[in-house]
Amino acid sequence: MKPRSLSSPALTAIAALLALASLPAQAVGRLADVTVVDRDTGATLPVHYARGEYWVAGRPGARYAVTVHNRIGERVLAVPSVDGVNVLSGETAAWDQRGYVFSPYERYQITGWRKSSSEVAAFEFSSIGDSYASRTGRPANVGVIGVALFREQPPAPPPSVTAEPYGQRRESGNGLPPPTPSSPASPARAAEAESSARSLSADSVAKAAPAPTARLGTAHGQRETSVVTQTTFTRLQERPNEVISIRYDSRENLVASGVIREPRPRLPVPRAFPESDSASYVPDPR
Repeated sequence: MKPRSLSSPALTAIAALLALASLPAQAVGRLADVTVVDRDTGATLPVHYARGEYWVAGRPGARYAVTVHNRIGERVLAVPSVDGVNVLSGETAAWDQRGYVFSPYERYQITGWRKSSSEVAAFEFSSIGDSYASRTGRPANVGVIGVALFREQPPAPPPSVTAEPYGQRRESGNGLPPPTPSSPASPARAAEAESSARSLSADSVAKAAPAPTARLGTAHGQRETSVVTQTTFTRLQERPNEVISIRYDSRENLVASGVIREPRPRLPVPRAFPESDSASYVPDPR
């Protein structure tokens, strides 16, 4: 049987799908979408996948934010780290530390190192030597953003109440069952919930430059207002339900290392007979 041939529109559609598949993504994550936003331009940094890791290209000196968008209809706890440091406590990052609680489908930007319940020091792309991790003696993990996501332990069902006979109910007073004591939350499960305004981001691509530069880190930037409130959160399990890791560096370095592949310019094809290759015919009159 003669194989069917694809029509020209079908080939065009396939080519378009392949082109879309090769484009960088904007978000990473399953329980939540995690993006990195250049706060100076409002652009969401494209996410490139290479060598089994996700990468974004930052601009030296630019302020940035880590945006978390809860995708499920229940609360989640996000424990964020930058350069291997917990952004709330300043400790070397671990899964069992404090984080931010996100309501169902909530979106919020984490904009800096938390200094108090009302203030942060802004995230800024900087040299490795000026990064907060390096300045506190922990340069080994500079260049990575992490978010550990935990689902919440569902509340225990209320106990069943058996109605007493009328006589016993009258003798016992008002006959109401005693209040059910609530189980106290473990101190290790305490979390902080963000309550300030949300900021949305726009898509953009950083400008390319040919030469590699010094690697990037995250500095301890200027103080900014960022209000949070305290809440409790009981984790469904000790290990995270999902761990998201996004590495970052300058665009120049990502191009030089092959993480970002720029299209090569199309060179003109040399012609053996440049004055004779193109046949000419009588042109139409005006």
